Amino acid sequence: MVSYNPKIWFAYIFRIHRSDTFRKLFPLLLLIALYSGVIAYFEIEYFKLDETSHVKNLFVIHTTLGFVISLLLAYRINSAYDRWWEGRKLWGALVNNSRNLAIKLSVILKDEKDLAYFRKLIPSYASILNKHLKDEETSMQLFEHVDLALDHHKHRPNQIAKMLFQKINDLYVTHKISGEQLIILNNEIQSFTDICGGCERIKNTPIPYSYSTFIKKFIFIFVLTLPYAYVFTLGYYVIPVVTFIFYVLASIELISEEIEEPFGYDDNDLPTSKISENIKKHIEEIL
Repeated sequence: MVSYNPKIWFAYIFRIHRSDTFRKLFPLLLLIALYSGVIAYFEIEYFKLDETSHVKNLFVIHTTLGFVISLLLAYRINSAYDRWWEGRKLWGALVNNSRNLAIKLSVILKDEKDLAYFRKLIPSYASILNKHLKDEETSMQLFEHVDLALDHHKHRPNQIAKMLFQKINDLYVTHKISGEQLIILNNEIQSFTDICGGCERIKNTPIPYSYSTFIKKFIFIFVLTLPYAYVFTLGYYVIPVVTFIFYVLASIELISEEIEEPFGYDDNDLPTSKISENIKKHIEEIL
């Protein structure tokens, strides 16, 4: 995730980051500029269309459809940001629940071996969930007092959650914790699975295919028809104007695509690896 100071304007206006849409769209921008120039040349120099041509009236279509495309793009980027923000809230809840579980265990448990077990296993859930959402392979991890061997053909976060609850149940059976304490700790373990399910819902439910493809087609058809009408009022200035309009519309779609799935490796995806490291640091401090 890109860290920046939102109060600084000019430094970012004139800086082209690798995640900037201008860099990604640059080849298409050149093609749109070339296309607009060709249309302007044929209408002005070759066909010599005058003000009475019906082609000039095409701007009526753009005036009407401009409002429609603005609504579609506003909904598109808002829905994508909602998915990004929900993912951030879920990982924020994971941080808080991990801390709460560690705080309760640090007070309840007295045996150092039991504390060492949870000191290693609680941060492992965040680490495994991060790799699970990014489809990364996780090798066998061996800790002191903890043998964490995962079956890669099964749901990996569920295996960690099962180990956590199995240990808590063993503590209850050996009378190291009471029934009331078992219920309290069970709620914390259950919250881990709820968070995992919420993240998987975001990851496995993309924006409907028909909606996403329709917006892309709409943008291209809208932009490709712009030069025909606006050559009459802008002349060859239609080249930068149409190119800029395409840049704005296509950038909104690109930004939406990047943030709608927030658990990947894009520059603006959530820093889940960093959050996992912070959870590990905080749990070790508590336990």
